[in-house]
Amino acid sequence: MEQPTQGPEQLKTGTTTVGLTAKDCTVLASDTRATMGFLIANKTAKKIYKITDRIGATIAGSVADAQNIMDLLKAEAKLFEIQRGRSMRVKALTRLLSNILFSGRGYYMLGCVVGGFDEDGPQVYYHDFIGSVLTDKYVATGSGSPVALGVLEAEYKDSLPKAKAIELGVRAIAAAIERDAATGNNILVSVIDKDGYQELPKEKILKIWKK
Repeated sequence: MEQPTQGPEQLKTGTTTVGLTAKDCTVLASDTRATMGFLIANKTAKKIYKITDRIGATIAGSVADAQNIMDLLKAEAKLFEIQRGRSMRVKALTRLLSNILFSGRGYYMLGCVVGGFDEDGPQVYYHDFIGSVLTDKYVATGSGSPVALGVLEAEYKDSLPKAKAIELGVRAIAAAIERDAATGNNILVSVIDKDGYQELPKEKILKIWKK
């Protein structure tokens, strides 16, 4: 009997991203290493995207899927703003992303953390690749997420001030870099509050990391 032909071996990828809410802001953090199996394909991969002035998202999984969906979310959010005369709320964009992922039924290999700040305050939502949505005070995605979650579980407290929340996000990613081979190189951090979306300077992140 003829044996079925095996397709090419699937290349696994890895990353670590986290999102957490603080007293007056939401913090998103990630590493910058992109992998293909045992190959480090890129050391400066962008894994946190600005969707609107008050919403951001992290990505874990297929880079092509992530870039395509992030562009789609930006376009839909801008169209919503033009048509309605107001910005899309965090929960509404979360539902939009969920619908996109669910419509593919696993076609998109992507996990996301959506975070933002609106009339309901700071929020973070976790999305898996088939569109499930979970909300919590802190979440993590990617191959290094078990390590990052260990740090968040141990150190997170309600109503963290902004500086402490940023420090905790950096420590969570740094711990994953130490223990997960697919996570590494550098750390990115974005903060979203009533004043809008802000990417932290590399020098400030490095100072917190080294401390």
